[in-house]
Formats: sequence, structure tokens, C-alpha cells
Amino acid sequence: MQMKKFLFSGIAAALTAGAFLSTSALAQNNWPTKSITLVVPFAAGGPTDTVARLIAVPMGQSLGQTVIVENVNGAGGTIASTKVARAAPDGYTIYLHHMGMATANALYDKLPYDPLQNFDYIGQVADVPMVLLGKKDLPANNFKELEAYIKANGSKVTMANAGPGAVSQLCGLLFQSRMGVKLTNIPYKGTGPALTDLLGGQVDLLCDQTTQTIPYIKDGRVKAFGTTTLKRLPAIPNVPTLDEQGLKGFEVKVWHGMYTPKGVPKPILDKLNAALKKALNTPDVRKRLEDANIDIVSPDKMTPTGLKSHLEAEINRWGPIIRKSNIAD
Repeated sequence: MQMKKFLFSGIAAALTAGAFLSTSALAQNNWPTKSITLVVPFAAGGPTDTVARLIAVPMGQSLGQTVIVENVNGAGGTIASTKVARAAPDGYTIYLHHMGMATANALYDKLPYDPLQNFDYIGQVADVPMVLLGKKDLPANNFKELEAYIKANGSKVTMANAGPGAVSQLCGLLFQSRMGVKLTNIPYKGTGPALTDLLGGQVDLLCDQTTQTIPYIKDGRVKAFGTTTLKRLPAIPNVPTLDEQGLKGFEVKVWHGMYTPKGVPKPILDKLNAALKKALNTPDVRKRLEDANIDIVSPDKMTPTGLKSHLEAEINRWGPIIRKSNIAD
């Protein structure tokens, strides 16, 4: 009798487990059945938000559900990252963040999440190039003259940035490190006011994104000393790269990646990746990103493996620079 009870219990358990697996597989096959939230760690209107809103609609069309952009700004993206890391791993919360995902560990003590352990990866999305700018009346007119001017004036030269941990600051720190100089760094609450003061002649230099600087370069309101890309930008072909002017390998792009909380089933991740790729290959999206001077990444980077590898490389790249500069909290 005990043997029969054990046998029946085992059969019942197996049937229950089989039913659970079947239901789980069915749920994954039918996913999504409701709207998806795309979290952005910055306020509406910025470059990351622009990318998110451009791809949200075509991704939703591919998935058959609305993708809603939610702006959760504050603390350099750590508030949004923490929220996503703690969200249910069901595919209904996805995340678009820029290179701040790679710098947070070095910038903040006791980070409430681990960029490499608490997220799954959908793929890289787009890169925003940067340009090293100078105020209009700066004595130097090209990079060679700027180099001589910096060496002659040292810390008298001022370099604006958007605040601790901002990409503009990291770009500036890398530039100073490669030049072997220490300039006077002036932090602002965002690139907007930093660019305003550069235009007004209150600061000498600024490293900023092309999405908001190219119009000022073209009309001569600022001087462009070099792009932070390895190839010249089609929008400003007459501006040389810093790499070709002697700072070999100098490359800083505001790259963007898409993530989910850790533990999302692979079939759902595969659907999200397919939707992302399709969105980035939509002619209208490609044109609008190109018009905003935002570069779509190559197909091999639009993958979970591509994003994870890039994130790991960027953590290793920026960590030592940030710690050496003593800008971490």
C-alpha cells in the first residue's frame, strides 16, 4: 500500500511539473499580452530619450503591443537602474541606458545593483559621437595650435562639463590624460548651461555630443578642434578626428544598450532582440537617427553577446580613469 501511494504521489508530482512547464512554455509563446514599459534614466528631450522614443513605436508594432516610454531620471541613472534591476523578469520592463551603465560602479559607493549581474542583455542600439569644442575667440584655430596653447597656459585653460560622471566630463578627463595636462575643470548641471557658457565665452573648452553642437559648429559660433570618432563625421567632414591629429585611438561615443532585469526567459529575450533589430532597420527610424547625428550600431553589436562584451570592456576602460581622477563619490 505504501508503495502504491508513493508511486501515485510520484506520478501526480510529475504531471503537475509537466503541466507547469507546459503552461510556462505557452505563456512565453503568447508573450506579450500587455503593454511593455521602456525605462529611460533621463528626462524627456535628451539624446537617450530621443533614441528611446524613435524605436519604441516600431518595436511595439513588431511585438503587437504598445511600448510605453517612462522617464525615471536622477542620480546619474542609478535610480532607474535600481528600479529595473528589481522589476519582475517577465519581459514587460525593458531598459535603455547609455555608457553610464559602465561607469556607475566606479562613480558610486555601495551601488544597489551590479551592472553585470542584475541584468540580461537585448543588444546595443546607437552611438552619439562627440566633438572637442572651443569658444569662438580662443586664440587657437586648429588642434596643433590648441596643443601649444594648452602647454603654454596649463591650468589657466578652463574646460566645462555637465557634472560628475557625465560623458562630457569623462571625455574631458580622457583628453587631459592623453595630453598629459591638468586643466581647470568647471562642472555644470547639464550640458545645456555648459554649452551656453561656451557660446558666451565664459569657458574655453567643452567636449559635447553632436546632437546639439553641429549647428553651432556650422555657423561658426564655436570652434571644433576634433571629433572623438575614428572616422570623420559626414555631417562635419572638414573637422578632423582627434585620432588623426595625434591622439591615436582616441574614441568616445555615447553608446546606448537595451537591457531587461536578470532572469527573463530566453524565448522572450529573443523576441525583444528581433523587435529591436527590426526597429533599427526601419527606413524612417534610420533616417531620423541620421538626421539627429546618431549612428546605428553594426548588426553584430545588436545582440546580447555584443552588448555584454562591450559593457565589460567599457567598465574596464573607464574604471581606472574615474578612480584616478578622484571624481567618484
